[in-house]
Amino acid sequence: MRLLHTSDWHLGRAFHRVNLLGAQAEFIGHLVTTVRERAVDAVVVSGDVYDRAVPPLAAVELFDDALHRLAGLGVPTVMISGNHDSARRLGVGARLIGRAGVHLRTDPAECATPVVLRDAAGDVAFYGLPYLEPALVKDEFAVDRAGHESVLAAAMERVRADLATRAPGTRSVVLAHAFVTGGEASDSERDITVGGVAAVPSAVFDGVDYTALGHLHGCQTITDRVRYSGSPLAYSFSEATHRKSMWLVDLDADGSVSAERVDCPVPRPLARLRGTLEDLLADPALDVHEDAWVEATLTDPVRPAEPMARLTARFPHTLGLVFDPDRPPEDPDVSYARRLAGRSDQEIAEDFVTHVRGTAPDPHERAVLRDAFDAVRADRTAREVTP
Repeated sequence: MRLLHTSDWHLGRAFHRVNLLGAQAEFIGHLVTTVRERAVDAVVVSGDVYDRAVPPLAAVELFDDALHRLAGLGVPTVMISGNHDSARRLGVGARLIGRAGVHLRTDPAECATPVVLRDAAGDVAFYGLPYLEPALVKDEFAVDRAGHESVLAAAMERVRADLATRAPGTRSVVLAHAFVTGGEASDSERDITVGGVAAVPSAVFDGVDYTALGHLHGCQTITDRVRYSGSPLAYSFSEATHRKSMWLVDLDADGSVSAERVDCPVPRPLARLRGTLEDLLADPALDVHEDAWVEATLTDPVRPAEPMARLTARFPHTLGLVFDPDRPPEDPDVSYARRLAGRSDQEIAEDFVTHVRGTAPDPHERAVLRDAFDAVRADRTAREVTP
């Protein structure tokens, strides 16, 4: 069976101030063409269909168009909700839409109820694990402490239990939206840390033939059987080096897996440039970036006059401007942002306590801070998913 694995469409999202709806529509057209021309048997979409819980109307219309075009091909599609989606909104009409061959899996309680497709070699069971916010699903999965690993492990126990009841030789595919250990993050994914931990080990998904992951925006292979497709478009300059693609996965009769990357259309290349303003304006080696979306980091010791106007004269699609003056590390004017770079909310809060009080938080106090951050994230998620 040939699968096309994609995720993280983020319909309705902009790139800085640039509307990406046209580029997203071009991607949908490319997806449909790939399904038709590469003889795809099933499409899997591993969450974050939309960029936010209440998407703009234009994004909903594009999603509706995508559903109609996929259903029109007669090729089954299995889709889960991600942490940016409102699971309940996305799942409205799921049973009716399923009659057209588009199977939405947004209810955690149904994670062990597969979509079963058949080819010449037999059945393939597709299990959809929507994004599992630990604080909201821990009771459903009867876990003692809310954590990503515990709820995913409990969900996968249900999946394996169901798979054990099926005919020998039944192959299996799991769709999941999670941060798996070994994956490389970018700046455009929303933090899902709970209890100080965001990642789960890939071993959680042992026992299935292929795991189609969503959440991280870079296409990457965790193991031969566990992969991220990544987002079809870049959503931050941290993705400037990404090759945006989908996975074309062949699942053989014995459950063995082979995969090929299928490139996605690029609306405009990205470039991150660094140097003094005069160097960026004069360097002939930068000619190749004049048509790119540009993020420029200026290292001038003193902020130059009208930097954006001067940059856009050469790089008309400049979208980001950062000032990072080259100064000695001991310079008191070294930016606060630079000192915080790469540090988590928890680490920043602990440093603040240390600075104010003169002593670092003890283990109990660190746990209190961690629980407070978890509560804020859980409350935000609960408000986003409530209709």
